Amino acid sequence: MGRKPNYRFERLERERKKANKKAAKLEAKRDAKGDAEVTPGAPTEKEDAAGAAPAAPATPNDAGQDGPTDD
Repeated sequence: MGRKPNYRFERLERERKKANKKAAKLEAKRDAKGDAEVTPGAPTEKEDAAGAAPAAPATPNDAGQDGPTDD
């Protein structure tokens, strides 16, 4: 008797593998280019020279962007 397929798990595993492969490819591309790895949220040289980076708005509506409406 065959096993019962677990489609959700199999799909998640395929997506996880694809994400890992994409990240490895991106990392290899960065290494080949010779760029220093930039971590999100870390200040850049420009931000260090100017002090702190400008504060980002907390929500999209604070930036003047409208979200979905129920009209």
